[in-house]
Amino acid sequence: MKENSELSRRQFMKGMAAVAVCTAVPGISSVSNASVRQELSFYHTHTCETLTVPYPISPGYERNVMDEINYFLRDFRTGDLHDIDPGLLDILYRIKQRAGGHVYEVISGYRSPATNCMLRRRSRGVARHSLHMKGMAIDIRLTGVNTLTLRNCALALRRGGVGYYRKSDFVHVDTGRFRVW
Repeated sequence: MKENSELSRRQFMKGMAAVAVCTAVPGISSVSNASVRQELSFYHTHTCETLTVPYPISPGYERNVMDEINYFLRDFRTGDLHDIDPGLLDILYRIKQRAGGHVYEVISGYRSPATNCMLRRRSRGVARHSLHMKGMAIDIRLTGVNTLTLRNCALALRRGGVGYYRKSDFVHVDTGRFRVW
């Protein structure tokens, strides 16, 4: 009899442990943070540069990390730098979580007003007041994920603007108001 009560006590404890784990899974627990490295990885299609930065577990990015991101996403045509909106990085991280991709291929990050003006002369698809000029937009692909799936993951977040450029094979994401094109 004692053996059966001991066994059921063990089963009870295992069951309670399973409940605790299942309850913690929807939020990110400190146990999972210690075992899973959170990061964003980029490849710039025009400069062939790469960058991998830690995604912050607690709110806020370290200044040196933001400096690296600002440099990496600079206007590659002019070399001009601009602060990138950390909210944009949050969106990218959430998309990556949903889509399961690996490295963001960057087509365009920050654009200087001169670059934006030049691109507007070449294409009707470039906005006069583009959020690229404020460090609030990025044009991307995600390795291992087709661009339609990437677009759908961005749309599911309902944060910022999402533009799908099927023919050019990229997705625009920004931190402006929610809108779709």
